[in-house]
Amino acid sequence: MGRGRWSNPAASLFFGATRGRTWSNNVIEINTEHHEYKARNALWKQYRDLYTGGAQFKAQAGEYLVRRNREPMGVYNERLNHAYYENYIGSIVDWYAATLFRREPVISVEGENESGRKFFSAFVEDCDRKGSNLSDFFRKQILEALIYGSSYTLVDFPRQHKQLQNRAEEDALGASNAYLVSYSPDELINWSTDEQGEFEWIVIRTSQMRRQRLEDPEPMLETNWHYYDRQSFRSYRQISKPGMFGTGEAATDITLIDEGLHGLANQHRVPVFEMRLTEGMWLLNKAASLQLEHFNKSNALGWALTMGLFAMPVVYSDREWNKVVGDSYYIHLGKDDRFGWAEPEGHVYEIASRNLERLKEEIYRVCYLLAQAGQTSADGRLISGLSKQRDFAITQEVLRGYGDTVKDVIRRVLLAVERARVDNLSVSVSGMDEFDIGDFSAEIEDARKLLEMGIGSPSLRRQIYKKLAFKYLCDERQELKDTIAREIDEWMFREKQ
Repeated sequence: MGRGRWSNPAASLFFGATRGRTWSNNVIEINTEHHEYKARNALWKQYRDLYTGGAQFKAQAGEYLVRRNREPMGVYNERLNHAYYENYIGSIVDWYAATLFRREPVISVEGENESGRKFFSAFVEDCDRKGSNLSDFFRKQILEALIYGSSYTLVDFPRQHKQLQNRAEEDALGASNAYLVSYSPDELINWSTDEQGEFEWIVIRTSQMRRQRLEDPEPMLETNWHYYDRQSFRSYRQISKPGMFGTGEAATDITLIDEGLHGLANQHRVPVFEMRLTEGMWLLNKAASLQLEHFNKSNALGWALTMGLFAMPVVYSDREWNKVVGDSYYIHLGKDDRFGWAEPEGHVYEIASRNLERLKEEIYRVCYLLAQAGQTSADGRLISGLSKQRDFAITQEVLRGYGDTVKDVIRRVLLAVERARVDNLSVSVSGMDEFDIGDFSAEIEDARKLLEMGIGSPSLRRQIYKKLAFKYLCDERQELKDTIAREIDEWMFREKQ
């Protein structure tokens, strides 16, 4: 097809042979964990529990509900059984992920290679061989990044176990159909980077419970390791009994199951793309301590209120008192004895309630969503409409920052796929900068004024029309968008003549 890639068979990216390359049989190092991974693994688990909430958090509540000094274990266990969790941060993260993709990113693929354009149209609609379109896939990636601080996207191609001779054979077998795989930071266990921060090699570890045959008495734990460097990959597997992972009592050894060159070998880069947020944009890291403080104080207040419903009897007497007081019992007092009930006055409850409201507002504030926290400020004053508008303007700037991060990763992924396929197409990603449907009328007005300026640039006019069309049809299939883009190009070409 005129790409020049097949003049050197060794340059094929969609090969199946291992090229005769041999590796050491010593695979112990494959399970070695990076020191940063070890340091952050427990933190990632806590952040996942705080985000998920529900039954998952309830099952782990003993790790987060603080036991008071010298508190009887029976009382603590009762508090633990009644513990509840008001999950503000989970709702905040979901709101950002949903709002950011309220309008899908605009993917523009231009060039004369029709088969390449058809591939990218199909790729945008199903990018992971699981039916996920590109927006759904990267919505999950930004959500993971908001929780963990980063997420990872692997670019892969279907594995072929024979040498393919030309591009036509690749396309016929589907070997050139790239797809994406998502990984979270707790699955990337070891890595090395160069001076520019680019990966030199990585190790990914995944685990799942599988019953390989229906006749098996119980499912086994299948653990897979995938090693990637700038040229090659190696895959390892271990099958062990449940609960044995990491104990050295595995049912099978760690064995090498596959190896070879990976799909981006000709680009001399590890085929994994990182989406990393700055510390200021990592929401769970900013709000986790506040959410835990709110959890402990709200449960302490709830427990105190519950216990306050059961008033404690008090007997004032100089005599020795050993009677049982309760339903179906009576007490006999002397003439100088007195009986009453002890109840809390409630002042500390009011203070605790105000403190919980302040903590809630602080969670929203550090996540740049103070306008959604409530109707009052932290000191109890009403928030004006202008203040709310200003707060939401800050939220929109944060959303645009997330949008820029997502667009950059999508662009780098699509360019890497295009270079691996050698389609000779130009790929651009835009949008994700407006988060109110009502803004579209303003965009039309701005575009009209820009066109009326009479700037002598057909390319500018063409891009304006495409941008408006793609934003208005953001929920349509990529194939339709590509057709509209071609029709706009043809219309502009006829006008030019």
